[in-house]
Amino acid sequence: MKSAVIVFPGSNCDRDLAVAFEAVSGTKPAMIWHRDTELPDDLDLIGVPGGFSYGDYLRSGAMAARSPVMQAVAKAAERGTYVLGICNGFQVLTESGLLPGALLRNASGHFICRDVGLTVDNAQSAFTSKYDAGETISFPVAHHDGNYFADADTLDRLEGEGRVALRYAENCNGSARDIAGILNEAGNVLGMMPHPERVIEPAHGKTDGRRLFEGLVEGLLARA
Repeated sequence: MKSAVIVFPGSNCDRDLAVAFEAVSGTKPAMIWHRDTELPDDLDLIGVPGGFSYGDYLRSGAMAARSPVMQAVAKAAERGTYVLGICNGFQVLTESGLLPGALLRNASGHFICRDVGLTVDNAQSAFTSKYDAGETISFPVAHHDGNYFADADTLDRLEGEGRVALRYAENCNGSARDIAGILNEAGNVLGMMPHPERVIEPAHGKTDGRRLFEGLVEGLLARA
C-alpha cells in the first residue's frame, strides 16, 4: 500500500497519522510538504492530519485549503484515491470543497480535549467496514472548531445517501444531527473530527481506532 501524509505549517498530528498508517500497512508513508505541487504516483491513501495549520488564521483550515498541494489532493480524490482528513484535516477538506459543510466554533465556546463515544452510522464504507452498524466506539477529540454545520438540504442529502459515517453518542460540540464524520459522494473521502490514530495500540488505553485503518488496508489490498 502506498500512502502519504500532508504536512502543513502548524500540523501536529502528522507523525501520529504516519505511525498509524505504517503500523497497519507495514510501509512508511511519504511525508508531503504543503508547498509541493505533485504527489507520488499510484498513491492508494492520503492522510490530511490534525493540528493548527497556519495557526488557524482566518478560519480553521482556510489557508491550508489553498496550499498548492491541495490541488493535487483534489485531483487524486477525483481519480478514486482514498483521502482521510482528521480534525484539522476535516476542516481543510470542507474548506477546499472536497466535503460539504463547515466546522464552526464549539457550541460551548471552549476547547474540548477528551474521549467521546461515537456511533457507527454507516459500516459499509471502506473506512468503517471493520465496525458494525450501530456499534458504539470511543475516540479522543481535541478541537475548538468541531461544530459541524450544513444547511438542512445538505444534511438531508448526507443522511439519505448514507454519507454520515459516525455520530457523537454524546454531542460534545453542538454538531448538527450529532455528526462526527462524513463521506463524499463517491465514498473515497472521509472527514472526521475525532482522532482514530490516537487509539491504535494497547499503550493508548484502547484500540478502537485500529480497525478503521485495518479496514482501509484490507479494502485497498482487495482491489489491487
